[in-house]
Amino acid sequence: MNSWYTIRARSSGAEVLIYDEIGAYGVTAKGFLAELGALEEGAEIDLRLNSPGGSVFDAVAIYNALKRHSGAVTVWVDGIAASAASYIAMAGDKVIIPENAFLMIHDPSGVVMGTAEDMRSTASALDKVKTSLIQGYAAKSGQTEPEIARLMTAETWLDAEEALALGLVDHVSEPVKLVASFDIGRFRNAPEAVVEAVQQGPDETPKQAPEDEGAEQGLTSSEQACESVETPDPEPAAVSDAETSQTVRGAAIEHARAVIDLCQLAGFPQMAGAFLEVDASIETVRHRLLSLKVEASTRLSTVHAQPGSGSSLSPWGDVIARTFRQKGV
Repeated sequence: MNSWYTIRARSSGAEVLIYDEIGAYGVTAKGFLAELGALEEGAEIDLRLNSPGGSVFDAVAIYNALKRHSGAVTVWVDGIAASAASYIAMAGDKVIIPENAFLMIHDPSGVVMGTAEDMRSTASALDKVKTSLIQGYAAKSGQTEPEIARLMTAETWLDAEEALALGLVDHVSEPVKLVASFDIGRFRNAPEAVVEAVQQGPDETPKQAPEDEGAEQGLTSSEQACESVETPDPEPAAVSDAETSQTVRGAAIEHARAVIDLCQLAGFPQMAGAFLEVDASIETVRHRLLSLKVEASTRLSTVHAQPGSGSSLSPWGDVIARTFRQKGV
């Protein structure tokens, strides 16, 4: 099953890689936390990040788990640590970023469909999440909470030197090949270097800094991309053809986004995880959501019948079907 993280035990400590959207493929932080908790007490962790962010709730859970971990945590920003991924980076006892890598912090956001009360509740939850994020960034950097809040509201992208000046990282290392295969279209202020890296496509996997640099720092080096991490005994199921692996990975991401979009449009965002868990096809998802919408409409009409309206509820299904077609799904 595809995942956005990899945890590898080593003879001394463990290497953790987050190289994708946190919470993608219907995989929540639950599995991550279980694997992290299985590590030896006091094990040193090298956490490598190249991620656009993702589920802020998963990120908060991961941050808290890393802060509770009794062993030293060294974070390497291997390209981009944006949004929720930058918050996870704050859990590091030492945070290292190459000269040409980036951190990005911004306000948490969400999508909600429902009543005014649903929307007020969501806004309140986002406010609480922002408060938690501010505290984490401020604790690492030493900046004031109002200053962190201002940077978040502005969606601030920080290069290595800027992140170092703010205290969000501890050390700037030699530059690496900056390559990202994820979607950054949702961000307002992505730097040109990040946009160009995404446009290059996923074929050019970023490489880590030379091993001798890591040795001088007394830090354990690792591969820059989770697909290319070498192990003495690779799992039989591992894909050996990098290009095929990236194609399958891209298709999985597109499928997940389509399912999430459909569930949000239909007003059942909570169903997305269940559909992704069983790898339901888009056609199956569409039919199930249409059925749920009609069922909900039937219950609504029984309680709030409209004067002069017939008993047929087919227009609900027609509206949803037209919306899906317009989305091209």
